[in-house]
Amino acid sequence: MYLARVIGTIWATRKDESLVGTKMQLIQPIDRFGKNASEPLVAIDTIGAGQGETVYYITAREASIPLRHALSPVDASIVGIVDTIENH
Repeated sequence: MYLARVIGTIWATRKDESLVGTKMQLIQPIDRFGKNASEPLVAIDTIGAGQGETVYYITAREASIPLRHALSPVDASIVGIVDTIENH
């Protein structure tokens, strides 16, 4: 799992049938200190995250597991909202 901040919502008038009804978010991967870690990417939102929230997401084949259709063409899925991060 990786950390990211939601920076926008993606609207698509046409998408794969298995993704109809899902929300797509633009996320900025971050490190544990909140600094940008790589380029932004699109992730399917499975939990209802909002703009500016810190989330954790999964990638690769596992990204389709939280969806209704296991064979959805998804590379990243948001699976949780982060309340706090404690750096020691």
